[in-house]
Formats: sequence, C-alpha cells, structure tokens
Amino acid sequence: MLTRVRRILGMIRFSHTLFALPFALASALLAWHTKDEGFTWLELGGIVLCMVLARSAAMAFNRLADARLDANNPRTAGRHLPSGQLTPAAVWLFTLACSLGFVAATFLFLAAVPANPWPAYLSVPVLLFICGYSFAKRFTSLAHFWLGLALMLAPLSAWIAIRGMTDLEMPLVLGLAVAFWVAGFDIIYACQDADFDRRSGLRSVPARLGIAGALRLALLCHLAMLGCLLVFYWVARPYLGSIYLCGLGAVALLLLIEHYLVSPTNLDRVNQAFFHVNVVISVGLLIIIWLQLAI
Repeated sequence: MLTRVRRILGMIRFSHTLFALPFALASALLAWHTKDEGFTWLELGGIVLCMVLARSAAMAFNRLADARLDANNPRTAGRHLPSGQLTPAAVWLFTLACSLGFVAATFLFLAAVPANPWPAYLSVPVLLFICGYSFAKRFTSLAHFWLGLALMLAPLSAWIAIRGMTDLEMPLVLGLAVAFWVAGFDIIYACQDADFDRRSGLRSVPARLGIAGALRLALLCHLAMLGCLLVFYWVARPYLGSIYLCGLGAVALLLLIEHYLVSPTNLDRVNQAFFHVNVVISVGLLIIIWLQLAI
C-alpha cells in the first residue's frame, strides 16, 4: 500500500502543487486583509485541501487520458501507467476519490461563511474545466492557454471562497498573471515533444510554430505576466508598496534566467527551467506579498 501511494504521488507529481498553491494563498492573504472578520483557520484549511484535491484529480485524469500517447512517446513511456507500475483501475479510483473529496471540501466554506454558497455552486464546473484540459491538445494549439486559465482559477477561487463575488478586480488581475505565466512555461516544456506531437497529429504551439517560434511566444507570455503584475500593483495599491515592486524586479530576473536556460538548439535544461525557477517565482511572490501586508 505504501508503495502504491508513493507511485500515485509520483504519477501526479505532487510536488508541482507548489506552482499554483502559493498564488491561491497570496490571493487569500489579500482577501483576509480586506475582510472585516480577517483570517480563519477553517478557510485556510479549506483552500489548501481544495487546491490539493482538485489538482490531484485533474493530474490523475490527465494521466488516464494520455496513457496511450505516453506509451508511444519515448520521453514518457516510463511513466506509471504505460510502464504498468499502476493499473488504470487504481488511478480511476484515486481520481474519483479526489474529485468527490474536492466537492465535499468546498462545503467547509459554508461552515465558515454561511452566506457564501459560491464555492459549492462552482465546484463541479471548476473541476470539469480543469479536467477538460486533458483533451485540449487533440483539437487546439491553444491548449497551453487552457492550462493557464485552469491555474488562473486558483487565486480567483481562493478569493471567492473568502469574499464571495465582491471586489474581484484584484484576484482577476493576479489570475491573468498566473495564466500567462503558466502558458509560457508550458510552451517551453512542450518543446521537448514538438516532433512527437506532429507525428501523432497533436496540436501544440511548438508543433505549429517550431521550437524557435514557440520560445518567442513563451517570452511574450512572460512579458504579459510582468505587465499583469504591474497592473496588479496599481489595482491593489492601498496594500502593496516598495517591497512588492522590488519582488517584481526579482521575478523579472528569474524569468530572464528561465529563458536563458533554453534555446532552439539546446533543450537539455528544460526541466531545470520548468520546475526549479518557477517554484522560486511562485513561492517568492507569496512571501513578498505576505511581507508587504505584514509591514
């Protein structure tokens, strides 16, 4: 059982939860800061639980949807389903358990704020949207932006869970920054499979534009992210100041490093750019916003 749990966590890349969770928590910090009642442990627990369960369900469903493709791709043939380390039945059971757990967890927010039913109302549509990404590459090259919009829901949903459908400007702008950030690094990651996608009839930006064109579009996405973070400073200017702006400069430097690590002729450091740099960006922005609000 312990081995199976370890394999499931490896399959869904549980550590990659660090991409979206810090942005949800950053949005929650602002929501608590602007709410008369302030912070509650129940809301924090609900946000963390919902984020982990929703991502786990979506990632496991993605592995099920892509199992045949992964088996035919030399880069992914060793993953848990194609290699037989996990059975489809076990992954389906895990997916359904996480999905039901996510929907149930949204009712925690009703206990915290009985007048805010929106998390429960939106739980199923949100889950369907983030799982729908798994099929996007079969019919559109904009699949990377679908993934970006799926992760955009992290800060937006955290805000709605705490504040309801009020004052949505801040989480929307922060969410747009997340959407462009995710789309940009997903395009970089997809460069590894450009040839396979073409042969398999899959649609992706690298398959359509070539690796050089894809990297240019990824750079434009990350410039758009920085633009959104600047707008976020303006929208949240009563709460953000010089610390946030200094942090924004650090994010720009990290994005520059990310694009320096990869080139059309050298994709050997894609995983380093994809995971290490982006985790520093997401966790770093959370710490910066927390420090700014604390001071």
